[in-house]
Amino acid sequence: MTHLHLRDARDTDHDSIRDVTISAYKDYATHSYWEEYRRSILSTLMDIHPAEQIVAEQDGRIVGTVLLYPAGTVVDSSDGVPVRMGSPEIRLLAVAPAARGQGVGMALMQECIRRARQSGAPMLTLHTTDIMQTAMRMYEQMGFVRAPDLDFHPAPNIIVKGYRLPLDAARP
Repeated sequence: MTHLHLRDARDTDHDSIRDVTISAYKDYATHSYWEEYRRSILSTLMDIHPAEQIVAEQDGRIVGTVLLYPAGTVVDSSDGVPVRMGSPEIRLLAVAPAARGQGVGMALMQECIRRARQSGAPMLTLHTTDIMQTAMRMYEQMGFVRAPDLDFHPAPNIIVKGYRLPLDAARP
């Protein structure tokens, strides 16, 4: 693997970030809710505030991206009721299909952990679904544990599962 460089996203990165994110999540295009999920991804990427957007560059190309929302961010729940996040939260971790298996996702996750720790947060959260088995395995290997109290149901028969990582117990 060539050198991987992590940095904050620039305004000029928007198209590359969108392309990497959609290509990474396109694996789920066969699921019935793909079009709605795709629209949600694109909408989120259009207005990431107040998140930090971190990218992974390899040979001058963006090969991965992630959003890190600060504690206190207010988001709409699946039933439209605003919810205040109690902890920083990772969203839309994406690795270009050609860069998978090279540690890009792990590097982005470790950077999120580092930044959350630096902010003084005691915990870091994320959400995922059962169709994202590779991501779930990585999160669990990193020490994230299931947090059913963070689960939500955006549609019938779909559970978006919450995970949390106590930062005092996290590996560096």
